[in-house]
Amino acid sequence: MSPDGTKAPAHSAPPPRALPGTGEQRRHVLVAIVNNRPGVLNRVASLMRARSFNIESLAVSHLDDPEISRMTITLRADDVLVEQAAKQLYKVIDVLKVQDVTDEPTVQHELALVKVRATDRTRGELISIVEMYKARVVDMAAEAVIVETTGTESEVDALITLLRGYGIKELVRTGTVVMSRGAQSIEEATRR
Repeated sequence: MSPDGTKAPAHSAPPPRALPGTGEQRRHVLVAIVNNRPGVLNRVASLMRARSFNIESLAVSHLDDPEISRMTITLRADDVLVEQAAKQLYKVIDVLKVQDVTDEPTVQHELALVKVRATDRTRGELISIVEMYKARVVDMAAEAVIVETTGTESEVDALITLLRGYGIKELVRTGTVVMSRGAQSIEEATRR
């Protein structure tokens, strides 16, 4: 009781300290240079799974040197957790270099193929939309067209949103591929 006879406020415990890795989730893009060997993709994906990351996209290709591959991993997570995961990637056998290019100036593109319902009445409209987005029709059938588009994730999303109104029959996206702007090269850095 307080001196005036009212019930004293209960002391509340101080708010719990925020643990590292509990901040805002945002889109991250990691580039990993790896040896082109069986099992490397599985080990990288397993590490991401063990850290409870949901990989939004994963693009893998060999480089000019067929013994080396490049992985572009896109995921949503908090900055601290992604930094920890990038450090853990270095411990994976056959991973040569890892770079988080999220905040770097980059060129990012993805490719999408979209099969859209088409009728004699809507085909002209569809072609106009495709041309407006600098995409192209790669196949035309009596009841559908296949549209190929490339661009940033948001540019591809914008076109897909418009095409949805006509009825998407099928959709496939490559996921983001990324390259840092300017003269720096993660591949050259790996060779040093």
